[in-house]
Amino acid sequence: MNVFVIGAAGKVGSRLARLLTESGVQVTGMHRNLLQFEDVAATGATPLIGDLITDQVAKLASWMTGHDAVVFTAGAHGTGIDQTSLIDGRGLEKAAAAAQSAGVPRFVLVSALPEAGRDAERGERFEHYLKVKKATEVHLIGTDLDWLILRPGSLHDEPGSGLVAAGPAVLDAATSRDNVAAFIAAVLAEPLLSREIIELTDGELAVADSVAELAPGGRAGEGGRRLLIA
Repeated sequence: MNVFVIGAAGKVGSRLARLLTESGVQVTGMHRNLLQFEDVAATGATPLIGDLITDQVAKLASWMTGHDAVVFTAGAHGTGIDQTSLIDGRGLEKAAAAAQSAGVPRFVLVSALPEAGRDAERGERFEHYLKVKKATEVHLIGTDLDWLILRPGSLHDEPGSGLVAAGPAVLDAATSRDNVAAFIAAVLAEPLLSREIIELTDGELAVADSVAELAPGGRAGEGGRRLLIA
């Protein structure tokens, strides 16, 4: 399997790249900052310097060609409303168009649980971020890609337990970035889990079991089937 990770220098993207490469997956890790080149390489991914703002769809498509899946984990990370619109918003639209042009069927978007962070003081930038995330979800659903949208809850950097709560609707709770990355890796190995919106927090069910239960038919319907990343 070859996976193209957009935002590979980020907190989720770097964790995901390392998990995938350790499982034998070939990963291209797209990132913006030249100073992050060595960090991305250290995950085992092949670093690729790209810019969702300035790079056009044709260039993105040329990079994506030959991959089996695209994972979009990029974000403006609080750098401003305009940047959020260009990276989280327009950037996602360009990436989806590029994947379609390159013939990459699978597309995973890391979005946000709408309730995440509501217990903290939030301002205009945060509200704009959530509006942009919702708009990108609507856009992706309107494509013919084999999409999956993941909405993690309130993120933290503590070591992941490997135990999650996942489904069409879950209450906001603490969510380890380790667990988010592990869940995406498991999703990429489960082709039957497709065209779904999944909300995710830390919980009590092992990641692999959670993904198996969410797939059509569930684990019982598939006789305990396990799909391996290869």
